[in-house]
Amino acid sequence: MNNSHAGLDDTELAITAARAGAEVVRARYGQRHARIDKGAGDFATEADVAAEEAILGVIRAARPEDSVLGEEGGQRGAAGSAQQWLVDPLCGTLNYAVGNMLVAVNVALRNGPAAVADPFSGEVFFTDGETARLRHDGRDTQLAPTAATRLVDVNLDPPFPNAPRFRAVDLLARPGFVEWFRPRVVSTTLALAWVAAGKRAAYITDGDRLAESVHFAAGISLCRAAGCVVTGIDGAPIGPTGRGLLVTADAETHGLLLSMIRSRGEVAQGC
Repeated sequence: MNNSHAGLDDTELAITAARAGAEVVRARYGQRHARIDKGAGDFATEADVAAEEAILGVIRAARPEDSVLGEEGGQRGAAGSAQQWLVDPLCGTLNYAVGNMLVAVNVALRNGPAAVADPFSGEVFFTDGETARLRHDGRDTQLAPTAATRLVDVNLDPPFPNAPRFRAVDLLARPGFVEWFRPRVVSTTLALAWVAAGKRAAYITDGDRLAESVHFAAGISLCRAAGCVVTGIDGAPIGPTGRGLLVTADAETHGLLLSMIRSRGEVAQGC
C-alpha cells in the first residue's frame, strides 16, 4: 500500500487514481487480449480488470473507509459509506481490443471531484466540483468549451431504450444537422471531456440513469464544471428518470440540436 496517497485531497486523489489506471491501459496496449464475456455483446479484457485494481489500490490507500463502484468489480466497501467512488477503468474496450487508442479512464467521487485520463495523450481532464482543468506536461490550464469546431460526437452503440422515439442515427440524416454540424463517432466517453475542452461542440447518447453510471459520471461532472449545457435528450435535467444525454458547449448549440430532436418527434415532451 502506498501511504503517500493518504495526504491527497479528493481532487488530487481522483487525478492520481485515473493516472494509475491509465498507466496500466497504456502498458498493455497492443497485446492480444482475451475477452471476458459480460453478455449482450459486451465484454472486458484483463486490461480493464488490472486498471480497475490499480485505481482501487490508490483509493484504498488514501480513503480506506470509502466505497467504490467499479465497472468490473462492482460494489466494494460499505454501500452506505459517506463517500463513494465511481470507476470506469477503460471506457472504449472494443476500441482498445482492436488496437484503437480512443479510450478513457474515468474516476469520479459521487457529487464531488472527478478525473478523465487519456492514456495515450497523457492528458488528464479534471474538476474539483467547481472549475474544470486540463493537466498535461506538468501544467494545469482551465478548460474553455466552444462550439467553433461544429463537431458533434454521437454514441451509436446499443442499448437504445428510447427507440423508436429517439434514434441517434436518424438525427444524423436530418438536412438541418449537416448544415450546421459534422458528426463524429469515437465510442468512448472521452468525447465528454472533449466537449469541456472545446474539441467537440456537443455529445449525444441514448441511455437511462446516466448521471449515476460509472461510464458517464466523471464526464458529466467535468462538463458541468466547465460551464457546458447538460440535459437529457428531451431537454429535461438529467437524473433518475432522465432519458439520454445532450451535452453542448453553449446554449445556442443546445437549442439547435434539441430543436432537431423535437421537430422529428424523436422524444415526445412529457412522455
